[in-house]
Amino acid sequence: MSTSESMVAREELGFVRVASISPSLRVADVEYNVDQIVAALEQAATQDVQLAVLPELCITSYSCADLFYQRHLLDAALDGLERITQATAMLYISCVVGLPILVGGRLYNCAALIGEGRIAGIVPKTYLPTTGEFYEQRWFTAADRSLPPTIELRGEQIPFGTDLLFVAREMPACVVGIEICEDLWAVNPPSGRLAIAGANVLVNPSASNELLGKADYRRDLVRQQSARCLAAYIYAGVGVGESTTDVVYSGHGLIAENGVLLAESERFQMDTQMIVADIDVQRLDHERVKNSSFSQAETNDALRRLPFTLTRTFQPAAPLVNRPLPRTPFVPADPARRAEHCREIFNIQTVGLAKRLSHVNAGRIAIGVSGGLDSTLALLVCVRAFDRLGLDRRGIVAITMPGFGTTSRTRSNAERLAQDLGVTLRTIPIGESVRLHFRDIGHDENLHDVTYENAQARERTQILMDVANQIGGLVVGTGDLSEAALGWMTFNGDHMSMYHVNAGVPKTLVRYLVSWCADEVFTGATAEVLRDIVDTPITPELLPLGEGEQLEQKTEDAIGPYELHDFFLFQVVRCQFAPAKVFFLARQAFADVYSDEVVLQWLGVFYRRFFAQQFKRSAMPDGPKVGSVALSPRGDWRMPSDAVSALWTAEVERLRLATGKDNPSG
Repeated sequence: MSTSESMVAREELGFVRVASISPSLRVADVEYNVDQIVAALEQAATQDVQLAVLPELCITSYSCADLFYQRHLLDAALDGLERITQATAMLYISCVVGLPILVGGRLYNCAALIGEGRIAGIVPKTYLPTTGEFYEQRWFTAADRSLPPTIELRGEQIPFGTDLLFVAREMPACVVGIEICEDLWAVNPPSGRLAIAGANVLVNPSASNELLGKADYRRDLVRQQSARCLAAYIYAGVGVGESTTDVVYSGHGLIAENGVLLAESERFQMDTQMIVADIDVQRLDHERVKNSSFSQAETNDALRRLPFTLTRTFQPAAPLVNRPLPRTPFVPADPARRAEHCREIFNIQTVGLAKRLSHVNAGRIAIGVSGGLDSTLALLVCVRAFDRLGLDRRGIVAITMPGFGTTSRTRSNAERLAQDLGVTLRTIPIGESVRLHFRDIGHDENLHDVTYENAQARERTQILMDVANQIGGLVVGTGDLSEAALGWMTFNGDHMSMYHVNAGVPKTLVRYLVSWCADEVFTGATAEVLRDIVDTPITPELLPLGEGEQLEQKTEDAIGPYELHDFFLFQVVRCQFAPAKVFFLARQAFADVYSDEVVLQWLGVFYRRFFAQQFKRSAMPDGPKVGSVALSPRGDWRMPSDAVSALWTAEVERLRLATGKDNPSG
């Protein structure tokens, strides 16, 4: 564990560890049930769980039926609640538990949030099912009746009602709202109202029985409600210990966040079941800030905000639990899902270009092909767009422009690919014209600086633009999203085109798209060339080659690994995380790949380049957005070109110093 992490707890980075628990229960056996609940909380506490959710009426069990009329059972339930409350003081954990409570001659199906040895508040159930196998209105009163603002329990006034929001003292950004079982299945779930009022952690103590297909429906309900409310949703269902007189319960537990299922329990187990996950309330709040529909939603309710204790974690640097943290957030790990992503993206790219060609009535294209990944993908998109429009592929003029660093491998692949695809191939060497330009501007050809490199990129772009004029067509750009983020392009060189088909595709995904094309779209010799291109090192080929065509320039040696930069890009732009949180996540995702020092080195490079190169993105050509991150100034990302990076780079430097080691990048 690094020094920097030892100073930062998970909750300071926006994470809350939660659990959904389905304890082993017996019908109406309060003492046994409470023992099981306390034992489950003890187990949760050993895993640093801060908030646990238990099922509906779990203190008594849900299926007590007319035993709910027994005052003896109701009094025992209150005794059980007191025991659990005392246990939370010893275990440093907060929890939501269900029990029946008698208030003014009416019985309510309730959920209590307790922690640090006190009851923060009690929420009664709003919707009582009385259809099919359910008879709740026989015993309980719905919360739509006039409710007292507080109730007295054992000499203490406890907040009571459906208008309660629970705010963590130690983490005010964590706001909990409670609804109970059927409330979620209603036309207008209370969780929507709670979310609009500020709740970003929604909990549901439930008792939903099992029927064929019901688990799938329940899972979708939880997942979709978490997405609709831009919230985390913790669902805890009662287990098989409930009465099986007419129905069976399974102990279904679910934890979802903004439409993503983080954890799900195994159903139909005889013993206590618990699932744990880390939810990110900071990210949820960011999603709400960005979502105009959420900001426009209105609520006339004046909800009460009540404090509760969210215990500070004891192991702040421990890895996140049940929370997807892929190294390549733009690339699904599952091959089938990845293939589906590639198919969708390729369709978006080709339709975007086809629409542009149709709009300007152009049947010709000029495109530079280098034998590298980006230009290969762009060429494949052009071919598919022409096929969609019924245009002759010979209208695609693929131009290879060998320069000082061009290898025979890349040139050969570019030529073979163009020939196999049936497009028009032109070879226009740039060496002579670039040398003439060097003489014109007085630049020493032996000085391999930025002028040396950019002159080649601009010469190639000039050729493409002029050829496009000759043929009455468009120049299709080849650069990708990652290059736009880092500004790894020559302004008014490869930075410019008339339509930029790869503008929304990150570098880590380009390789998979080309591989997918080789596997599913193209066959034979074409597929063979594509696979070799996939295996080719990434290089702009702007510096002279060494002996035996040894590459003297590899992009990732200069600016850092693209897998790191794409990870940073997703966390910084999509999630809007600060450097400390980006580092926290990156060091977990790449723990066995890069040291902390290396991660911080390239994180510093990312921030410096991302800010300094905004002027290039401000002048980006049109191109289709394909995923959740885009950098077009007309789309997702609007940033002043003269914004200062000092606030972010200073934080990276603080993290670097906190590791106690020198940054190798200086």
